[in-house]
Amino acid sequence: QVQLVESGGGLVQAGGSLRLSCAASGRTFSASTMGWFRQAPGKEREFVASIRAGSTVNIYYANLADVVKGRFIASRDNAKNTIYLQMSSLRPDDTAVYYCAASMLYGSVGRIPNEYQYWGQGTQVTISS
Repeated sequence: QVQLVESGGGLVQAGGSLRLSCAASGRTFSASTMGWFRQAPGKEREFVASIRAGSTVNIYYANLADVVKGRFIASRDNAKNTIYLQMSSLRPDDTAVYYCAASMLYGSVGRIPNEYQYWGQGTQVTISS
């Protein structure tokens, strides 16, 4: 069993930054592909980023343009059983509930919600214009 707890959400103005954290319980953290998703009101849950099991550098993003601009940067710290999502230059359309998730599927890249067995409760991110 894996329990995930997100934190770091809040209300910021457009152009601001937030750093989300997701702390995981259990000894299987390093063997899990970890992902970030978000869900805006009335929309489906969408993939943001994932970090492959056993790696801190195999990171996948939904939007590489955001990575190039430094807007969304995902990372993991296996010693702390924690993943992070550093978000910068935030826009109103980034407003959503952000979820972290853990996948125990071998070889999981983590782009699809159905790959994940464990989900956090979500943290609200609201960007004002």
